[in-house]
Amino acid sequence: MKPLVAIVGRPNVGKSTLFNRLAGRRLALVEDEPGVTRDRHYADAQWGDRAFTLIDTGGFVPGEKDSLLKQVREQAQLAVEECDVILFVTDGRAGLTSADEAVAGLLRKSGKPVVVAANKLDNASDSMQALSGEFFRMGLGEVMPLSAEHALGVPQLVEAVLDRLPPKQEGEDAEALPDDGTLRVAIIGRPNVGKSTMVNAILKEKRVVASEVPGTTRDPIDSALTYKGHKLILTDTAGIRRKRSIAHRVEQFSVVSALKVMDRSDVAVLLMDATEPAVDQDAKLAGLAEDKGRALVIVVNKWDLIGTDQRRQEAYREALKHSLKFVGYAPIIFTSALTGSKVEKVVDIAVELAEQFRYRAPTPQLNRLLEHMVDSNPAPIVAGKPLRLYYIAQVGTAPPTFALTCNYPERVPDMYKRYITNQLRKTFDLRVPLRLLFRARPGQAKREARKRPHLKGKGKKS
Repeated sequence: MKPLVAIVGRPNVGKSTLFNRLAGRRLALVEDEPGVTRDRHYADAQWGDRAFTLIDTGGFVPGEKDSLLKQVREQAQLAVEECDVILFVTDGRAGLTSADEAVAGLLRKSGKPVVVAANKLDNASDSMQALSGEFFRMGLGEVMPLSAEHALGVPQLVEAVLDRLPPKQEGEDAEALPDDGTLRVAIIGRPNVGKSTMVNAILKEKRVVASEVPGTTRDPIDSALTYKGHKLILTDTAGIRRKRSIAHRVEQFSVVSALKVMDRSDVAVLLMDATEPAVDQDAKLAGLAEDKGRALVIVVNKWDLIGTDQRRQEAYREALKHSLKFVGYAPIIFTSALTGSKVEKVVDIAVELAEQFRYRAPTPQLNRLLEHMVDSNPAPIVAGKPLRLYYIAQVGTAPPTFALTCNYPERVPDMYKRYITNQLRKTFDLRVPLRLLFRARPGQAKREARKRPHLKGKGKKS
């Protein structure tokens, strides 16, 4: 599990701008008004040889009575309790406020390492150190002046964060999963959808505590299993946690628990409750599996409570495919962990997907497919010039990753990328995430330079 860095602070101090800057891509919505971020956002980041996961949180307003803002604050508190380092963002132009001091008081109680960032100091002539100096009064240690929008002071800020991270663990940020023959399967889902019951049904024993009371599972639990000659590790993740600092509130969406096991799993089994429609939390967990490049099985549990009507099942399947169309490749299974109905099918599909996850396609067959794809659906014209695809090769597994050599790698339209992905899935019967890389031909830059007119000396007076 990569270490977690939580970005917290009162509303409108630039947390999401900093989150996007550190992640290296625009992931969180940024607007110049408070309250835009409500849920927690997660992104992996890399700085030098150290990888970590960022958590962007909503504006932290201590003592707020409004129900929505109260939930936003609770989400931020959960991030603080789960993280390894807190990045406390303040507004350097506005100076220290009572809200900042209230947040600082709560962060001191957490006992977690804190780095204070005085943001929005866009002009070096503003004497950044002087502006940030008053923030030392909060007693949280060094204050880092920066401008997240203009990337000023960001390297120094990140170094301060890295200094406070726990020691690096062996294999902590390895992208490739260890190929020791053991298939790792993560059981994920919202609270009380039957994750622990499902694990017990697969193992045919009461390995984990199962209860209708949300919050029974607190930490990820590994269980070894040999199934039809395959060695598996099933990991039951926590769906919910009750925190001491949140008196009457429980976490509705335990993405941190899923993050902890997703990095070291081949397959994610997303459990859903047949008696409830798909909700945002289900989509977030499915999206997390896609972002992490993990194979995904969608399991609709508690189908025994619905009945045996095949038409109703197909209607549910179609609705699910529509709401989770970004993972439309994932198999959908209807089960009952309580009665054991189709539980073995869940394992069968997980094993099948784990093998697809590490599938390697023959290069000659790939290039015959590429020729067929281009003949059937020619690549489009981009910037007034024809896009040409020359060669394809598989360059990685877990998930299967393909590199395509072309003349304009940065201009391949998303629509054509989807076409290539769908053809790869259809040809090799792959129901796992796929990754496409587009590269220029070796020496293409030199060839392009030779094609340009010789401009040397033009525009000079004779």
